[in-house]
Amino acid sequence: MELDFWKMNGAGNDFVLLDNRQGSLVLSGASIARLCDRNRGVGADGVLLVEPAVAGADFRMRYFNADGGEAEMCGNGARCFARFAQRLLNNGTDSLSFETPAGEIQARLEGENVRLQMSNPHSWQDPRALDLAGNIRQTHFVNTGVPHAVVFVEDLNHVDVQAEGAAARYHEVFAPKGTNVNFVSVESPGHLAIRTYERGVEGETLACGTGVVASALIHAKSHAVGSPVSVQVRGGDILTVTFLIKDSNYQDVTLTGPADFVFQGRIVI
Repeated sequence: MELDFWKMNGAGNDFVLLDNRQGSLVLSGASIARLCDRNRGVGADGVLLVEPAVAGADFRMRYFNADGGEAEMCGNGARCFARFAQRLLNNGTDSLSFETPAGEIQARLEGENVRLQMSNPHSWQDPRALDLAGNIRQTHFVNTGVPHAVVFVEDLNHVDVQAEGAAARYHEVFAPKGTNVNFVSVESPGHLAIRTYERGVEGETLACGTGVVASALIHAKSHAVGSPVSVQVRGGDILTVTFLIKDSNYQDVTLTGPADFVFQGRIVI
């Protein structure tokens, strides 16, 4: 069948977006993987579907990784989703809401950027020493919509993200679902740089929004740093994370960054 699509990117994390408000589009995991294939398809880190809401939000967001598996949430994808949904509505709105398996997300469009009100982080774990491809790393963990391991390193440029990321992603302590893995350097208090190995992509991507949030919150918690925290992703963009601390809990978490249209097209799948 022929499929109309839009290509977008959020800080270099790229996506294929599809309008499924009529509910007629059903894609297999193989079809999604083909769409994301950079040689035989459009090429992307994942696929986003705009669907009707179930419980009162403006839309429902469904997100599929490049391997065809569905995930609960994607921060960079959610910003792209919000800008795409605004275009579909075509009514000038600058705020909207959408349902995800990780909870309802509020989005506000602010010029070139989109600000997301994220779900509250949970499942914090104290750091533990893990053997990652022969390197012993103190590894933190939190769920910011999807699971994230965070490893602080001195020299970000010389980390073997593929080898160490895969070792953490499939480590037995994160079984059975595995985890995304973030390698983070502290440039100064409240300012980070990050490289991310994404589960489902099974490799490094130029950015990961939920990974940025996880890394910012763990940095804030570990080093008593206040809001906001800025994070430079591998693609060069700087994303901003804000939060409130209430009774030692991190709440009202937001993620702000770009969401850009790249092109529109049609593909046969």
